Amino acid sequence: MRTNLLFFLFALTFSSYSQDKYTISGYVRSAQTGEELIGATIAVRSLNTGVSSNVYGFYSLTLNEGSYEVSYTYIGYQEIKKTIELNENVELNIELKETVNELEVVEITDEAANKNISSIEMSVNKIDSKTIKKIPALLGEADVVKSILLLPGVSTVGEGSTGFNVRGGGIDQNLVLLDEAPVYNSSHLFGFFSVFNPDAVKNVKLIKGGIAPEYGGRLSSILDIRMKEGNKKEFTGSGGVGAIFSRLSLEGPIIKDKASFLIAGRRSYADVLAKPFLDDNLSGSQFYFYDLTAKVNYELNSKNRFFLSGYFGRDVFGSGFLFNWGNATATLRWNHIFNEKLFMNLTGYYSDYDYAFGVEGDDEDDFEWSSSIVSYSVKPDFSYYLNNKNTIRFGGQSIYYDFKPAEAKFASDGQTNDISLPEKFAMENGLYIQNEQKIGARTSLLYGIRWSHFSYLGEGVKQTYRDTTPGIRKPLESEEFFDKNERITSYNNFEPRLSIKYELDEVSSLKASYNRMSQYLHLISNTVASTPIDVWLPSTNNIEPQIADQIAVGYFRNFKNNMYEASAEVFAKDFQNQVDYIDNADIFFNEQLEGDLLTGDGRAIGLELFLKKNKGKFTGWVSYTISRSERQVDGINNDDWYPNRFDRLHNLSVVNSYELNEKWSFSANFVYSTGTPATFPTNRYEIQGIVLPHNVDNARNNYRIPAYHRLDISATLTPKKNENRRWKGEWVFSVYNVYSRRNPFAIFFEQNSDDPVVTEAIRFSVIGNFVPAVSYNFNF
Repeated sequence: MRTNLLFFLFALTFSSYSQDKYTISGYVRSAQTGEELIGATIAVRSLNTGVSSNVYGFYSLTLNEGSYEVSYTYIGYQEIKKTIELNENVELNIELKETVNELEVVEITDEAANKNISSIEMSVNKIDSKTIKKIPALLGEADVVKSILLLPGVSTVGEGSTGFNVRGGGIDQNLVLLDEAPVYNSSHLFGFFSVFNPDAVKNVKLIKGGIAPEYGGRLSSILDIRMKEGNKKEFTGSGGVGAIFSRLSLEGPIIKDKASFLIAGRRSYADVLAKPFLDDNLSGSQFYFYDLTAKVNYELNSKNRFFLSGYFGRDVFGSGFLFNWGNATATLRWNHIFNEKLFMNLTGYYSDYDYAFGVEGDDEDDFEWSSSIVSYSVKPDFSYYLNNKNTIRFGGQSIYYDFKPAEAKFASDGQTNDISLPEKFAMENGLYIQNEQKIGARTSLLYGIRWSHFSYLGEGVKQTYRDTTPGIRKPLESEEFFDKNERITSYNNFEPRLSIKYELDEVSSLKASYNRMSQYLHLISNTVASTPIDVWLPSTNNIEPQIADQIAVGYFRNFKNNMYEASAEVFAKDFQNQVDYIDNADIFFNEQLEGDLLTGDGRAIGLELFLKKNKGKFTGWVSYTISRSERQVDGINNDDWYPNRFDRLHNLSVVNSYELNEKWSFSANFVYSTGTPATFPTNRYEIQGIVLPHNVDNARNNYRIPAYHRLDISATLTPKKNENRRWKGEWVFSVYNVYSRRNPFAIFFEQNSDDPVVTEAIRFSVIGNFVPAVSYNFNF
């Protein structure tokens, strides 16, 4: 039924096409930097029609023959109007100039003022680097991932945890992209900072629902981070010196207006500052992180442009042992314009996440352990601007995976033992087609379908397990060896997507969406929060792909000439094949790990409220989410539904920024969320003075830890500018956790040292005090 409806809509699209039209197409760029502007509006107001530039700044507008006044607008830039005599196809590139940043008109978004009303997109939030840098953060360091935690529908299990949760999904169910390459671990310093340097970031887009067919591979969200291309006009730099790390970013033209570069780096220096205070036993300690982001682009001609970008970052800790982890990505893209209606982007990427752990020893006694996931991909995407009412996108993707669950060996008394686990290999393919169609002046549709195919490949062993009582380790029944690239098992999934928007009037609209997503990768972790040493595994004959269906409905409204925007969205999600574990499962160095895994269903439902002020000296937003996220797995919790570890009933964020004058600005944010679930014993046994905790009901996540709340503030001092100098600086003074809230990360129990019969509940807080910081930011 769904497929027949999609074929009908596509047939309707082509039947309405008229040939006697001409097209205006080109790029919209910044006049100051030459950067392409994402989402710029190109409109013919006399016809009440228009389009937006795509993620590469390209646009295509088809009109009947005639004379038109075409306007080009982008928030924060001066509008340009062009009168065009359209009697043939026209190629027109536009450069917009930035507006003077007057205090009474401060914008905190790069979207058109009413884009939230007129766009087909829903369940989408976008943040630019300027907004990210305004938000108070730990130790005064602006952070991409910490910023999105302040948006509706987004949460985390607590400070010091990696990743984030979206609408009831796990952290592995978010596809995090850096210039289209996946990042498998987005955190530095065990989750306190993200791996993304805000000085190199151009645009951040979080998609929580209404996910278009061009995206696939994860169930819950897409975090699409686009790097700057580099200034094509002049050489510039920016950076900062903070309490824990410093950063520097350089960009400029290689060939003016044709080629440019960007390079940005960060390094923490806690190890350098602490070294004079360490005794001889700790003098060799290492504890730091660093990252390097780089990008070059070259415009060969008006129809061809090439981009090469990369990221490399690492965390290193050790004192008598060595523990390190990090990501490396490389992306090569080719933009090609076939004609005024057909645009192509061809992407190839490499992504690697790995970690290593070892004990410093000698040839007689030693231990080394490493793990990694490596992926290679080719991804062609096409945009066909059929007419002003239909934009068709189609393409595909192939991804090859190499999983190394464990490469490990240890030496004892000179005897070396190899306890490595075999590599696993897989191939994922996908094809999609979608159309964004306008029906009349008020209604728009986005519909399409994605087909995905996954193959678990050799060289490797296919393990088959016998069924047993749920919750008990499954016994191994047989093993079968497969040669290199021989298919062990495979899966197919069709993923229909549909979104609809109806504008009630110029300031309000209703939107609804449905999407099905399939995920073939699984993050294996049985800890309270994800850690850098969790293991990624593919779907196998024993682990089926995860599937999620989501429905969302929303009401969107703007007030006071788009000064305020508000939205209310309701969502419901159904999950299949969610991975969980038997009690006391062993996920490391376990050749029969799949026998310890359980699968079940999940569900999530929620309401998201969002109010945002875009203009004026006082800007910011308030977001509130009420939601539930649960699972049902045979063999756990007596086969009944139980809350997910990251379930939070209430989640409130208040973000404010105030521009006092040209010198001083102030920001604050307050967050509150219900405590997360935890499994506690319900009674205990005392045997010869030894206390044994016991959960009599075998309940999972039967209690909640106390609520989380925190206030952060910051003040920014911008010294008077010297117009004769390019150097500009600012001081940022911040306090994280102002009232020293000891937010619990976890609760655990231990016996009293004086009276072992007495059991005490211990609250573990990652940050239990206020954290002041001063940082200096500059640009030139």
